Formats: sequence, structure tokens, C-alpha cells
Amino acid sequence: MIKAISSLRKTLVLPLHLHIRTLQTFAKYNAQAASALREERKKPLYQNGDDEYVDLDWDNLGFGLTPADYMYVMKCSKDGEFTQGELSPYGNIQLSPSAGVLNYGQAIYEGTKAYRKEDGKLLLFRPDHNAVRMKLGAERMLMPSPSVDQFVNAIKQTALANKRWVPPAGKGTLYIRPLLMGSGPILGLGPAPEYTFIVYASPVGNYFKEGMAALNLYVEEEYVRAAPGGAGGVKSITNYAPVLKALSRAKSRGFSDVLYLDSVKKKYLEEASSCNVFVVKGRTISTPATNGTILEGITRKSVMEIASDQGYQVVEKAVHMDEVMDADEVFCTGTAVVVAPVGTITYQDKR
Repeated sequence: MIKAISSLRKTLVLPLHLHIRTLQTFAKYNAQAASALREERKKPLYQNGDDEYVDLDWDNLGFGLTPADYMYVMKCSKDGEFTQGELSPYGNIQLSPSAGVLNYGQAIYEGTKAYRKEDGKLLLFRPDHNAVRMKLGAERMLMPSPSVDQFVNAIKQTALANKRWVPPAGKGTLYIRPLLMGSGPILGLGPAPEYTFIVYASPVGNYFKEGMAALNLYVEEEYVRAAPGGAGGVKSITNYAPVLKALSRAKSRGFSDVLYLDSVKKKYLEEASSCNVFVVKGRTISTPATNGTILEGITRKSVMEIASDQGYQVVEKAVHMDEVMDADEVFCTGTAVVVAPVGTITYQDKR
């Protein structure tokens, strides 16, 4: 039998959604959640005027790749440290066919955004938290990683170099993708001898084609996203291709995304394909605990902090699907998604 929840009440957490969507406008959270970009800088290879915009239809941005002008590149050896990186025009990179990333998937990535304020200044959303998460992920994947300062500096330089690609306030964001990969050649299974850190960017709008409308989710019971002891808790590139089959199947049936269950009992909520999930019942907001199979999202953490400040009881725990189907509201969060309300969940309960 298929259960569905529809017409979920939005009134309970609407103030929470508004706080998240306009996070950068609240002075209290600006200090915690966003870093203002310094306008003082050396004259780089880019010469675009600060107020110049690239010629794009800002009112119809989707979430597709529209490469901005410049990317940031930095390298290091297996036992060395990352040296000073530099900006270069966005373009293809050269890799050996035996590169560790191509043969063994030794790579992780992050995602963050640059926002344009009404006065034209740019904000970054907690890039130091992304830097720390990359270091933890790199440790799991046996890779060296940039320092927090190197990471944040690379993000700032990339945002400033591509300022004309940052959409006007309220029209979208500049999505920034830091990527750390084993770029050196290796044949036998082992860590690569060289690593490359790249940051590139693209202007984006809403992640889901529904825009700000409620999502229609399908609970996946055949495939799982991650298992205990695996790498589901870090942003390894190997976590994402395995979800494509389930995601493609769900979208072909008209669903927005997939909700994944735990790999052991297949009765507990984990996360969606690329975002964390929250369940609201009264004044209690529950979200699956991060136990090594769920990514500790930066937006997830921010939602929990703000919700707690707003008087909600925030609980991290194992969330049974019965609780999900009985919820007042379900919503998804992530760097790409920000906050997306869920309208319908289809669940084939096989008990």
C-alpha cells in the first residue's frame, strides 16, 4: 500500500524558512554564518569593473553549469603541503589516464555560495566550516588538504575574480565548487603521489525545477545511499554516482527527488540525494543523527542553530518513517537547495 502525505501545513515553520532564506540580512547571524569579502586586493589578471554584470537572463537561472571566467588551482605532493595557488581562466585540466581520481575515485568536493547584497557587496556562507569539513573528508580518503586559511582565501579570490557572474540580489547566487583530487598517476591501489585543489564557479538559481514550490519525494527501498563504516559521512565523489539510477527512476515517474533509508533495517530516514532532511511535529524539529552515513551539512547546522534560537526543540536521532509520515511538515536543506518544503512523500511500506 502506498502512503502519501500532502498539503502539509507550512505555518509552523514559515518563520524559520524566512530566517534561512534571508540569513545574510540578519546582523545577529551575519557574524556567525557569513563572511564579508574584502574589497582591498592586488590587481589580478582580471580587469572587469566591480559593477559590471555578465549578460545573462537573471530571471531564469536554473541549476546548470554556466562557467564563470576564472578558477583557482593549487597543488601538492603526497607528503608535502599545498603551495600558493593562483587564478587562471576557466578551462580543461590535464590528467594522466592513471590518475588516482580516475581509477580509484580518490577525491572529495565541497559546495558554497556567494551572495550579492543590495549595496553590491558580496557575502560568503560559512566557508571556514566547508574548509574544516574538507579536512575531515580528506583524512578519511587519505589525502592532504589545504589549511582553513588557504581554503577560505581560495574561495574569496574565486568569488572576487568572478564578481560580474554573481547574480543581482534576490536573483540567485554564485555557486562555488572546491574540488580536491588525487591527480598524480598510480597503477596499484594506493594514495596518489600528487594532489590538486581546484575552485570553480557558476551562477545558479533554484536547485529544484519546482522553484520554491513544495517537493514531491519518493522513498527508495531497493537502493541505499550509504552503509555503516563507509564514506557516506564525507563528500567523497564516490557517494554520488550510485544514487543516479534511483534518482533517474524517480524523476521519470514525476518525483522531485528520492528519500533514502538506513541500510540495515530500511525503516529509518537518512537523507535525500543531495540534501539533509528535517521533520517537524508541533514545536519539535527532528533530523537524522550523523553517524557516519549522513553528511553533516553546513546549512543543516545553521538551521538547527537558528531553530533553537527561535524556540524550537531540535532533536538529532534515528527518525522512523512512521514519524515522517505523521509529521506536520518535512523540509530539505543543503548548500544548493538552501531550504525546500516537502509537499508529498510516497512510501511503499513493506511491513
